[in-house]
Formats: sequence, structure tokens, C-alpha cells
Amino acid sequence: MENAPSRLRPADLILLLGRLLLSLIFLHEGSVLASDITATIDTFAKLGLSAPVALAVIALQIGAGLCVATGFFCRLGAVALAFFCLATALLFHTNFASQNELLHFEKDLAIAGGMFVLSASGAGSISIDRLLRKRADRMHPWLGAVLS
Repeated sequence: MENAPSRLRPADLILLLGRLLLSLIFLHEGSVLASDITATIDTFAKLGLSAPVALAVIALQIGAGLCVATGFFCRLGAVALAFFCLATALLFHTNFASQNELLHFEKDLAIAGGMFVLSASGAGSISIDRLLRKRADRMHPWLGAVLS
């Protein structure tokens, strides 16, 4: 019997929905920061952070957000955003006397947890990674390893 085409399962759709929901906050925030770069650089300066750091944050949020949303190098994007969330929580949201800061701290930890789960599970079957994995035999070994 020939290999039948794989059928779309509900879990595939749920994983896609999860990726899109997780990436939304980063794509939105990255575009908001990029839309008024002068204000962004000023805000970062008030936090003691340089313009290159502001640009790197924008690039990370948009780039890794797109990786997660499209499922292209999804594991790498998810790990990068997980560590970004941990750093944000630990550097900027530790005033636990403020309920708002505590809430932001907890949300950052929750998003990081979701990203770590996504990095372990991979992008799923509805992803660019999956399409590329089908051609893994024609890829450099390190690229195939990142996609698996």
C-alpha cells in the first residue's frame, strides 16, 4: 500500500493557533516600537539602554515573532523569545509590591513557559519547517538538525 497523504488533525490546527497567539504580542510590540523609533530610543535611554539595544529588541520581537508564527526556524525563535521574556521579567518587573508589576512578571514567565514548550514540541505539520524537513536530505546537516 502506498503512503497515503497525511491528514490534518485537530492537534495540528491547535498547535498553529497556539503559535499564532504566542507570536501576536511580539509582532505587535515590535511594530509599535518600530513605528516611532525616536520615542522608542528615548524610552530605552531612560531605562539606561542604548539605541542598538532598542534596535535589537525590535529585530528580535519581529524576527523571532515571525519565526514562531510561520513555523520557520520555530524552535530557535521560540527559545530566543523565551529567554527574552525571562530577562524582561527579571530586569523590569520585580517590584512585587505593585500588583501591576507582579502581573507583568507572571505573564512574562507564562509566555516564556509556552515558548519553551513550543521549542520542545516544534512547529507542527502546518509550518514552513515541515515543508523544509521533507527536503532535509538535500540540506546541509546543521540546517536539518535545526528543523527537526
